Amino acid sequence: MNRMAQDRPSGTAGGLSERYNGYKLGWLHDGIFFIILVAVLFVLLRFVIGVSIVGGASMEPVLKDGDVVVYLRGVKDLKPGDIISMRVPAGEYYVKRVVAVGGDVVDIRAGELYVNDGLVTDPRVKGMTYKEEGAVIYPYTVRPGNVFVLGDNRAVSMDSRAFGEVNLRQIRGKIVLRLGLWYLERPE
Repeated sequence: MNRMAQDRPSGTAGGLSERYNGYKLGWLHDGIFFIILVAVLFVLLRFVIGVSIVGGASMEPVLKDGDVVVYLRGVKDLKPGDIISMRVPAGEYYVKRVVAVGGDVVDIRAGELYVNDGLVTDPRVKGMTYKEEGAVIYPYTVRPGNVFVLGDNRAVSMDSRAFGEVNLRQIRGKIVLRLGLWYLERPE
């Protein structure tokens, strides 16, 4: 009889020990998978995408107070119509729509928005667009590396009419998705 067989108690054929080691190996694989998953999520949420909550009615009817939006970080080629998440110098975070980019001339006349002398009509806009005295002198030329933003609900929106153009460094990202309890949709 060999030595291994003598040391093993009768009735245990080594299966219990091997099964136990298999469970340990399974836990190890699950633990490594979990650590990798957390690392990937951290990188995604820190460098690629972000999540923001819309506060207030300034983007109605497209985005409502309390909507959760996902934005893509690092987008620098913004165009009029894009919705962005940004930080204003006062430290607050806003979600607004880009209406003009660097080099564009913005003017507000008789409650209407003009960009490069063309009337901007947008069915999503709620209310008239009025100047806010003292903040921006119209016609206003947007400097390169900046954008001019307005809320869709113009009567209640705090936007570039109040705080001026927004530098690209202040922009957290471009809104790409609106999340709801029962839906996922791309905001217009």
